[in-house]
This record gives sequence, C-alpha cells and structure tokens, in this order.
Amino acid sequence: MSTESYYDILGVSETATQDEIKKAYRKKAVEHHPDKGGDEQVFKKISEAYDTVGDENKRRQYDAQKNNPFGGGFNPFEDFFSQFGGRQQRQQRPQVPDKVVNLDVTVIESYLGVDKTINYSRKHACNTCSGSGGDRNTCSKCNGQGFVTVRMGNGMFIQMMQQMCDLCGGQGSVLTRRCGTCNGQGTRSEMESVTFKLPHGSDNGQFYRMNDLGDYHNGFYGNLVIKVNLVNSDNFEKMGNDLIYNSYLNLDDLNKNSVGVPHPDGEMRVNFPLEFDTSKPLRVKSKGFKNGGQGDLYVKLFVKFKRG
Repeated sequence: MSTESYYDILGVSETATQDEIKKAYRKKAVEHHPDKGGDEQVFKKISEAYDTVGDENKRRQYDAQKNNPFGGGFNPFEDFFSQFGGRQQRQQRPQVPDKVVNLDVTVIESYLGVDKTINYSRKHACNTCSGSGGDRNTCSKCNGQGFVTVRMGNGMFIQMMQQMCDLCGGQGSVLTRRCGTCNGQGTRSEMESVTFKLPHGSDNGQFYRMNDLGDYHNGFYGNLVIKVNLVNSDNFEKMGNDLIYNSYLNLDDLNKNSVGVPHPDGEMRVNFPLEFDTSKPLRVKSKGFKNGGQGDLYVKLFVKFKRG
C-alpha cells in the first residue's frame, strides 16, 4: 500500500498555505490532464489530493488522521463501551450505518449512575444465505467495487469523484436468485437486550456508542448508539452540573425552620433564611453533579395550598 501523502502528490510541504496548495494543484493539473496526453490515474490522484487538502476543514481532519495512526482523534464513548464490542478493529472496514436507540433516563438515575437495560430489535445475518441475500453475480457497472468514478467540472478544474454504484446499491454484486428465507434481504430480526452502567451526569441528547452491537450490513455489524432522553421526575431537574429540586410548600410548612429534600445521596434538610423569599432558590454548595467540576443543589420554593 502506498504511503505517499497528499502533500507529496501535490509537491508541497505540510505547512504550505492554501494559496500555495491551489497554485501547485493548477500546475500539476495542467501537466497531467488526460486531454493533453497526461496519465488519467495520476490526474485522479492529484484531484483527490486537492479535494482534501485544498479544503481547510477536510485538511484539518486529514492532518489529524495522518498524525494519529489509530484514527481521527479520541472518542470517549467508543473507549468507554469498548468492553461490549470485543476486540478493537485493526483493519479498515466499510462504513456500516449505526443503529440509534433512544433511552429515557431520569435525573435521579443520571445522578446515581444506575444500571440500565436496553431492549431493541437487531438485524442478524440470515442463516440460510449467510447474509448474501441469495445467489449473486459481480456488478457489471462497478466491477465489484460498489462505487464508480466520474468526472466533475470542466477545463483544468476537472476532479475525479467516487459515487455509489446505482446498479448494485454499493454492494458490488447483484442478486440472480433471492433467498427464500429472507427474501433477498440477507438479514433476520431478533429482539436483544444489553445492560450497562450509566455514567454519572448523563445529559439530554448525549450519545453513547457500543461497538459492533448494531445491525448486520454488507458483511459487518454496525455500532449501537444510545441517545439519552433526560426526564424530569420526582420534582428533580438537571441544569448543567446543578441539581434542581422543586419543593411545594403548604401553610404548615411555612411555619417550619427547614424544608426536606429527598437527595439521591440521602434525605437532607435545608434551613429557611430569616427573610423568606420564594423568588430566590435555596443553595447548598457541592451537592450537585460532579462532572468536570462540583455542581450545587438548588431548592426552588413554591407555595401551594387551598384557601378557606
């Protein structure tokens, strides 16, 4: 496998400016343009290199991946749940769609970091056809690659782009006889469950990934992605690292010196101030969440009673 970098292909240094990269691409494109007798494969490599490092965002991603042989940066979710996915993949594989499952988590569960069980429908490879969907022949349009190369643009700004083959849908082969068990789908659905310990302080909209526990697709299993849906419950809310408790008081409660709070760490009482003001919540330091800093507990006071 070639180790030539995109910078080497364009003949520039890794510290080159975007203008220098653009000028180098123009020079190389004119020199190797197929319409002027150039090598199409070389021109394709030049176009691919410029498409990446000629774009600032793509260049940053390319540089990060180039300098990190294990991938494009640290992913805490993959590391945290790697125990569920078996050994880490050491070989590059085709991209497989993730299976996203929503999970309701109460504020108290988020604080305590409880064990959660997820039940979900998962697609496995069909036992009859081993996931192939039936008898197949190599796609005649893409020659089994799953993609085709097309020219985009005109003049010396032509770029060679790869697009998914529309004949085989990116699979590299077409069915000649459908499997009678899965009707050509190549998969069968089963209900599965997985149990894991919820991290302390999980927040609304947060994602956690479990490697290789998703659906079967084109010879590989995708990842299971869990999306947290934080639910307010038992009068508790979460705001950043702060834990919010809504306390509803009646007339008898107003004559007391403190209010009870069923804190996840244990029942506690918070003293009323000398000046009773329901517009200002009571604050108890360091009794909130402990994610990247110590949050506080805030007790909001609401007076609620029937007259007469």
